[in-house]
This record gives sequence, structure tokens and C-alpha cells, in this order.
Amino acid sequence: MFYKFFLSIPISLRFMVLSAFSFALMTACVKLVSTHNIPVLEIVAARGLVSLIISYLDIKRKKIPVWGSNKILLIARGTVGTFALMCVYYAVTTLPLAEATLLQYMYPVFTALLAFLFLKEKVQRSTLICIGLCLLGLLAMVKPNLSFDGEVVLPWLSVFVALIGALGSGTAYVIVKKLSKLEDSSVIIFYFPLIALPLSLLLLGDNFVMPDAEALVLLLFVGLFTQVGQVGLTKAMQTEVAAKVSAFSYVQVIFSAILGVLFFNEIPSVWTFIGGSLIILGALINVFGSNSNHKK
Repeated sequence: MFYKFFLSIPISLRFMVLSAFSFALMTACVKLVSTHNIPVLEIVAARGLVSLIISYLDIKRKKIPVWGSNKILLIARGTVGTFALMCVYYAVTTLPLAEATLLQYMYPVFTALLAFLFLKEKVQRSTLICIGLCLLGLLAMVKPNLSFDGEVVLPWLSVFVALIGALGSGTAYVIVKKLSKLEDSSVIIFYFPLIALPLSLLLLGDNFVMPDAEALVLLLFVGLFTQVGQVGLTKAMQTEVAAKVSAFSYVQVIFSAILGVLFFNEIPSVWTFIGGSLIILGALINVFGSNSNHKK
């Protein structure tokens, strides 16, 4: 029964749900490994090393050129994605998992706007409603100038860094959408760790911390879950309009909230539920609104 239902789901949605679940597991591992006093830049480097090896082997398996033909765009995707990743990991290690994920997943707003500006993709009314609801959800979640007894106020620096990460992610995904018409998905994925690994090591300097056995396993899982997430995301972006497929990624919020409760005893506040509901509602309106417009 479940298998038949799964097969009835559009292929792009299946890829995005797989990607979202993998990224939720990845962020949980990032948060866990940070409790071992591993610096964020070291986590980025570890992720880059694992992803680089897997990506290279995948390219060799396909017997395609490693370096691609659009090197400037590929390097730009890797560079922007790396700085976005640093911001995201900082937010994950300094915020509750659900809140960090919600803030990071403001990126479809940026994706839609950037896709309109650079890819000339039409911004439909449903997408505009989605953007409005996402902004209201963000406002509710950070609840400026509002605090109640027992309420945890999110640190503004972490919120700001998370939003910068979302902007970087949106920019990277628009570049991926552009590249997906020109390059194999494995080459696109390969350039991310190719840039992330040396850049993060350079910025890390002499702050390297030798991980113990448990931290080493967690770092390995960060890289493995990342790779699965990247493959699912790239495949999804190749099959749908950038602004539309991005909305499906909001299911990661649900996965992250569950993982936050299970592993970190993080119970989302009422403001997180309100803000998250507005953001997810916006995503659903964007998806179903786009579907109805395509049918007309």
C-alpha cells in the first residue's frame, strides 16, 4: 500500500523528500559532533573530504570529464555554497535544531526572487503569497521585542548568520538550476567539496581539534548524509522549476523538529509552531498554486 503510494508521488517530490530527510540527519550529526568541541570549519572540512571522495568516484563510474565545461559557474557554485554552509553550520550549533532549520529554509524565498532576476522564471501569485507568509513566519519566530517568562529568545547573531546562509543557499541553488542544463549532476556536486575542503582548511588554520572515535564516526555520517542530500536536491532541481521544487524541501523542518526532540530534548516553543506553520502554509500554497496554474 505504502509502496504504491510512494510510486504515485512525482519523481521530483521523491528526490526532494529524500534530500530533506538526509539533510535533517546531517544537521543532527553536526549538532552532535559540535558537543565534542569540534570547530565549525573543521566539520565543513570533514564533510568536504567525504563528499569529494564519493563525488570523484561517482564521476569515474559514469566515465565523464571531471572538470566540466562551465568552470566559472561551477567554481561560483562551490564558493557560494561553501560560505552558505559555514553560516548554516554555525546556526545549527548555536540554535535549537528546529529553529535553525526553519531559518535556513527561508532560502526558497531567495531562490524564487533570484530565479526571477537571473533565470527569467515567472514569479506566480502563489509564490508571492508564499514569500509573504514566510516573512510573517520569520517575524513570529524571532518575535522581536517580545519575550515571556520561560521563553527562550533566539540570539540575533545566530539568526542573522542563518539568514545569510539562506541567501547563500538560494544563490547556490539558482546557479545549480542554470548549470543543470549544461553539466552532469555529478560534476555539479563534485565542485562543492572541491572548493569547500581547501577553503575551510585555510580558514581553520591551527584551530584543528583531533576528534575521538565517536566524533570521527559522526563526521563521517555528516559527509555521507550530505552526499545523499545533494544528489536528491540536484536531481529534483533538474526536473522542476526552481521556485516550485524548493518548496518541497520544507519537509526537512518536520524531520529536524522530531530529531531535535529525540536527541537534544528541544521542545519547539509556541512561536516556533506559529512561525513554522506560516512558513509551511506558504510553501503548500506555492506548490498547489503552481500546479493549478499549469493545468489551466
